[in-house]
Amino acid sequence: MDDAANNRADASVTFENFSFRYQSQSEATLRDINLSIKTGEKVLIAGPSGSGKSTLGSCVNGLIPFSYDGAISGCVRVMGETGESIAGLSRLVGTVLQDTDGQFIGLTVGEDIAFAMENDCAAQADMFERTLAAAKSVEMDGYLTHSPQELSGGQKQRVSMAGVMVDHVSVLLFDEPLASLDPAAGRQAIRLIKDIQERTGITVIIIEHRIEEALYLEPDRVIVVYDGAITCDMRPDGLLRSDTLKKCGLREPLYVSALKYAGCALDGLPVSRFDMIGPGAVSDKITAFSRALPEPRAISKGREVLRLDNINFSYDRKRRTLKDINLTLREGEMVSLIGRNGAGKSTLSRLVCGFVKEDSGCVYYKGRSLANDTIKERAGLIGMVLQNPNEMISKNGIFDEAAMGLRSRGASEGDIKESVNATLAVCGLYPFRNWPVSALSYGQKKRLTIASILVLDPSVLILDEPTAGQDYRHYTEIMAFLESLNGSGVTIIMITHDMHLTLEYTTRSVVMADGEIIHDGSPVAALSDPEIIRRANLRETSLFSLAKRCLLPDPEGFVNKFISSERERRRA
Repeated sequence: MDDAANNRADASVTFENFSFRYQSQSEATLRDINLSIKTGEKVLIAGPSGSGKSTLGSCVNGLIPFSYDGAISGCVRVMGETGESIAGLSRLVGTVLQDTDGQFIGLTVGEDIAFAMENDCAAQADMFERTLAAAKSVEMDGYLTHSPQELSGGQKQRVSMAGVMVDHVSVLLFDEPLASLDPAAGRQAIRLIKDIQERTGITVIIIEHRIEEALYLEPDRVIVVYDGAITCDMRPDGLLRSDTLKKCGLREPLYVSALKYAGCALDGLPVSRFDMIGPGAVSDKITAFSRALPEPRAISKGREVLRLDNINFSYDRKRRTLKDINLTLREGEMVSLIGRNGAGKSTLSRLVCGFVKEDSGCVYYKGRSLANDTIKERAGLIGMVLQNPNEMISKNGIFDEAAMGLRSRGASEGDIKESVNATLAVCGLYPFRNWPVSALSYGQKKRLTIASILVLDPSVLILDEPTAGQDYRHYTEIMAFLESLNGSGVTIIMITHDMHLTLEYTTRSVVMADGEIIHDGSPVAALSDPEIIRRANLRETSLFSLAKRCLLPDPEGFVNKFISSERERRRA
C-alpha cells in the first residue's frame, strides 16, 4: 500500500486535487485542495468571508454537489467513501449550523432529536433509548418536553448536536458555533465539544471566526483558507507565532499581540494556551512594555440624549423581565450592553424602540417623554438592527431592502441611489447590490440589515450582535463606519457577546444580569471583576489574566493602557 493509500485509510476526510466552481460564478471558489483530516482529530478551519471555508464544509457534509450545483474536479472522501447521496453522507457527518433556528424540525426537544430516526423508521423503543442517550450526552435530558423556542442560544446548539449524534456519526462539523453565544456559554460549548470528542474519539471540524475562543478546543491543527486555497495548515502554537492571521485578514488573540509588541521570544512558548505560559519567561518584557504605554486620554461627555427612568417590564405580569432600570446615555457615546443570554438586553432595546411598553417608569429622548410616540415616530430618532437578520428582511432584492426605509420617507430616487450605494459599499455589499437577498450568506444578511438602518441616519443606533458571523476585515470595516458615525455625534449602543469588541471599541459597558443593571462603567473593570463575570456569564479578558500571571502591580491599568494604545494605533 502506497503512502497516499495509507493516509486515506487513516483519514476521516480527504480532499485530493479538489476544485469547485459554483454554477453562477466565473471563478473557482476552491482551488486545488489537498487535505487529509485523520480520524479523531480536532481541526479548526479559519478564513475571511468569501475565502471558501464554508464551501469546504459543504463539500464534507454533501451539500456540494447534492444541493449546490457547480463544476467539480478532484475527489472528496469521507470515511473512505465518495458518497452517493446527501442522505448517506448525513449518517457519516453531523452538521451543526450557525443559525440553529434553521435546523429545528420538531415541536419539542425530544421530537427534534428523534427526527433522523423517524426518517429511518426506527423502532419506537429504540428511538426513546437513543434520544435519551443523545440528550444526556449534551446535558439536555431534562428538556425533552420543552419547545426549542424556549431555549437559550447555547441550549439550542446542544439540541442540534444531539440531533446529529443519534446516528452515531463519524464526523462532527460545526459552522461558527460561537456566533450567538455569550462568552461563558461559548466556552461551555467548546468544552462540551472537547469532552464529547475525547469520550467518543469522533473527528471534530470547527469553522469559526472567533479564534481565541476556539483555541479552548485545543485543536490539533488550524487550517487557514484564503482566496480559495489552503494557505496554512499547522499546529496552533506555530500559527500564532507567525503573522499569518493578520496577513489573511483574521484577528489574532489580543494577548498574542501584547506578547509580540512587548518583544517576547515566542519560540518554545505554548502560545495557544496563555494560562500555561510560565510568567518568568515573559514578565520582564511585559512589565517594561506596560511602563512604556501612555495613559489613556480622558473622554469628554456630551449632553443627555436618552434616559431610562426606573423602568420595569414583564411579559406575563408575573415575573419581571426588567427591574428598576435607570440609565442615561449621552450624545456621541459608544456603549456595549453585555450579559448572559436571557439577561434582558434585547428586551431593553425593544422597549426603547417602543416595540413593547414599560409597566412603569418612562423613556426620555433629550428630556422629552416618549410615552405617547408611535413606533414609527420613535424610528425617526432611534434605529435598531435585530440579532436575527431574517426577522428584518422583507424585500427580494438587496438594493430594494436597503432602500425601503428611505422610500417610505418619500426620498427622491437620486438621493436613495447615492445613499444606499455608499452604505452598501461600507458594509461590503456594493458588488452584490443587484443580487437577490436569497443569494446572501447569514453573515451577509446581517450586514444588509445594518445597511438598511444606517442609511436612515438615526440619532441613536442600537445594534444587536452587529459583528456576529463577520470576518475581521468586514468587522473592522463596519466598526470603522460606526466609529465615524459616533464621531459625528450619533449615540451607539451595541448588544454583544464579543468581548474583543467591548474592549476595543467601547469606553463604557452596561452589564445586565437577571433583568438588572449590575455594572455601568469601564469595560475593563467589568471583565476583571470575578463577581460581575460570574453573574453575567462573561469571561475574564486574556490580557488581564496575562497581566496577573506576570505579577503586574496594576493588571487593570495595563489592560486600559493597552486597549487605548490599540485604539490610537487603529485610528492612525
